[in-house]
Amino acid sequence: MSDKQAREAIRLHRRLNGKITIESKISKIKPKTIQLIYTPGVAAVCEKIHHEPDQKYYLTSKANNVAIVTDGTRILGLGNIGPYAAMPVMEGKAVLYKKFGKVDAFPICLNATKKEEIINVIKAIEPAFGAINLEDIESPKVLEIVDQLAGELPIPVFHDDQHGTAVVVLAALLNSLKLLKKKIESVKIIIVGAGSAGYGICKLLSFAGCKNIIVVDSSGAIYKDRDQNMNRYKEEIANMTNPTLQEGTLDTVLKNADVFIGVSGMSGILSDTMIQQMSKDPIVFALTNPEPEVDPHVAKKAGAKIIATGSYKHKNKVNNAIVFPYLMRIILDKKIKKISEQMLYQTAKAIADTISGKDLSYDSIIPDISNKKLQKNIRSALKKF
Repeated sequence: MSDKQAREAIRLHRRLNGKITIESKISKIKPKTIQLIYTPGVAAVCEKIHHEPDQKYYLTSKANNVAIVTDGTRILGLGNIGPYAAMPVMEGKAVLYKKFGKVDAFPICLNATKKEEIINVIKAIEPAFGAINLEDIESPKVLEIVDQLAGELPIPVFHDDQHGTAVVVLAALLNSLKLLKKKIESVKIIIVGAGSAGYGICKLLSFAGCKNIIVVDSSGAIYKDRDQNMNRYKEEIANMTNPTLQEGTLDTVLKNADVFIGVSGMSGILSDTMIQQMSKDPIVFALTNPEPEVDPHVAKKAGAKIIATGSYKHKNKVNNAIVFPYLMRIILDKKIKKISEQMLYQTAKAIADTISGKDLSYDSIIPDISNKKLQKNIRSALKKF
């Protein structure tokens, strides 16, 4: 980010004094209206819900409310900067939820970092929400939170870093491979980063048919029976990837790879020399924000055929913002209880197919977030869920 952009962003936030607000659906409050929405009339609504619990989805805003929950331990590429500094990101997500999905989303920035505390808070606030969106919580803690809450809550738990990022990456990859006339089952893919995003991408790409994925973390390539720096999620990655048990650092395993997917949280780790050692017409998705793993201009000069970042200041914006407002709208409308790989896969295909053949190009592999066909296409893809 340039100094000018930083100053402009701070000025805008200072002027707005926060990006979201709460508004009533009732424009005119008359004495009779107060009697209906508050006392004494509201008592009848309370009794109705008490005797018929499912009515909570029809007589309150629960069915349209989402909690965006973070503890501020992994904000963008900035790291553990705490819940107060996390608030601008969560407010921004709330704006996108409202603008593109007509979903009322609330930033819940917790001054608590222990797994048990976060789980207990979310379970306690569940009555007010139709879904939970976990965001920017360090791994593997957040993956454990997702697993436990998914089994205990009566509402869905959507983890945007895991689920949303995986969907947009698969959508962008499907269109990139279409342009290059390559098959998903035959390409070699290197994913850098084994946290929430890397784990989610790995699972979804494997589900989609990728046969040759290697995930790289700070200790190098992950492979079956690796001893150092492992956890149960990396063990799961090891069991579904790296069929030839390649070892070594990024520059070693990247040789002859068709695709680089960076969700490392570190900028500048991919060099022009590394890109030049990839296969012909390589695909580079450098998705770390705010600064990517490689500058797009450097990648292009090094020979990358298709380049994407997670930033809205470059072409090919492979960012989960295109996923969560539209997918959550359908999750809430259909009262879906669990997030499945099949659901994510169908969503990714619908997003990819939103770009028509004539509009698909090396610089346009993903639809714009404001594309009016996105909601319709995703809804159609998920009609059987």
